[in-house]
Amino acid sequence: MLKQNLMWVAWPAFLAAAVLEMLVFAFIDPSELHWRNQPVTWSAQAVYTLSFFIFWLVAMLASGLAVLLASRD
Repeated sequence: MLKQNLMWVAWPAFLAAAVLEMLVFAFIDPSELHWRNQPVTWSAQAVYTLSFFIFWLVAMLASGLAVLLASRD
């Protein structure tokens, strides 16, 4: 049951993170990002990778909460 619940959480979250990544970076250029009034000096690939994992984590938290709430009686 744990593996099934994990896949119910991870797979939709992965797809959501992928779509969100495409939407966000269609409008934002990683070379123009700033953090605390300093330009981000990471490569574009590093920004894409880190942001994808952040999006995936947030989506997994939301999906996990949905599975948790749905499994309650």
